[in-house]
Amino acid sequence: MEAFLNHFITQSVTYSLIAVALVAFLESLALVGLLLPGTVLMAGLGALIGSGEVNFYQAWAAGILGCFLGDWISFGIGWRFKKPLHRWSFLKKNKALLDKTEHALHQHSMFTILVGRFVGPTRPLVPMVAGMLDLPVRKFILPNVIGCVFWPPFYFLPGILAGAAIDIPDDMQSGWFKWLLLGVGLLLWIAAWLCWRWWRSGKSGSDRLTAYLPRARLHWLAPLITAVAVGALVVIQSHPLMPVYLRILGKVLSGAH
Repeated sequence: MEAFLNHFITQSVTYSLIAVALVAFLESLALVGLLLPGTVLMAGLGALIGSGEVNFYQAWAAGILGCFLGDWISFGIGWRFKKPLHRWSFLKKNKALLDKTEHALHQHSMFTILVGRFVGPTRPLVPMVAGMLDLPVRKFILPNVIGCVFWPPFYFLPGILAGAAIDIPDDMQSGWFKWLLLGVGLLLWIAAWLCWRWWRSGKSGSDRLTAYLPRARLHWLAPLITAVAVGALVVIQSHPLMPVYLRILGKVLSGAH
């Protein structure tokens, strides 16, 4: 499917926007999103935005549309087929995740719907479970609207940053600068991931990485990597090509590129 989409989006801007809406829709659709490499596809589409091949605001609108369709169809599926879904073997195998999602929706429905939109395993699950629990539409609609509006640019961002970097004119310094940008980006991503694990470590059980990253180690490692990442971000601001990069990025985000 990924190869098909790569071919599809290179044909025209219209096809690219359809691809954005389609990926956002499938990534949000009940259970389908668990099987789709949506993060990779959204980053790839973001690279098209960053390189100026697709307008940022048009792609954002297409992403919002796809999110709404996926979430509300999922909500409807959960509401209409709640009994068969509870008996479905796939959900029985993932009963722990299902029970956790149901509990979170009972306790903090707005927060769960909003945050669930940005977390891979729960994104295609939360709207369906909300429907299965007969959650009132008035409780679902506001966090769903907020999540669908802000999710597309959040997932486009890595691709946009990479696409804008590719557009920096070639010279003796640009190659090194692009590698520096990549290094800083990876440091920031690792810092955010470690901070997320640190925050989550006191609220959930263990997993395969807990032996290597226990809570006691995260107490000092997460702040240390965060400080290094922020320091690298500050230092790279003084690079002579940074104004060029920011100018390209500004054009992309303003819709002028």
